[in-house]
Amino acid sequence: MDMIEQIKKEMIVPVVKLDNAKDAMPLAEALMAGGINVMEITFRTAAAAECISTISKEFPNIILGAGTVLTLDQLAAAADAGSTFMVSPGFNPKITQAAIERGFPIIPGVISPAEVEQAMNFGLTTLKFFPASIAGGVPMLKTFNTVYPMVNFMPTGGLNSDNFIEYLSCPNVIACGGSWMVAPKLIAEGNFAEVTRLSKLAKDRIAAEMGV
Repeated sequence: MDMIEQIKKEMIVPVVKLDNAKDAMPLAEALMAGGINVMEITFRTAAAAECISTISKEFPNIILGAGTVLTLDQLAAAADAGSTFMVSPGFNPKITQAAIERGFPIIPGVISPAEVEQAMNFGLTTLKFFPASIAGGVPMLKTFNTVYPMVNFMPTGGLNSDNFIEYLSCPNVIACGGSWMVAPKLIAEGNFAEVTRLSKLAKDRIAAEMGV
């Protein structure tokens, strides 16, 4: 099973911001206890690469993404640290080409038909739709599906426990990215039990409402 198929099976991707590497292992354990085996650690802090390295070594079965990759240095750091795939907030041809040349799976962000077609020119058919809630949301995804039925999306930005099932119901959505189960406040407080509870709630809703 390739990486995209694994993400599609999970259907939800926690988008994580970690300020301290000491939180990497307990967070990974909390997500797995809640039934989630994928996560995206964003390069929004200096601890990102160390967190990815720790989790990739201790939990090799986790599908581990590097998010908010904006530079070639971050791309190299993410790959070297052991991430499984990378996500960028926008479509950057330079970053995209570098990832492809390294054989490093990339899911770049798009919000427009022009960006979708640029990504398709690179041979990409799974893209991030970001920021989803203010870029047209579910109606935009449905429009994309009529024009680009060969392209799948991972919407992120503004998704929460109330609306993520609506996004998942779109035929061209493979998974939803969200941070409500890994809110920075929960991590800062060390409230990993709540991370597990919210993760389990999300997975239970997917099972009940999506029939998987």
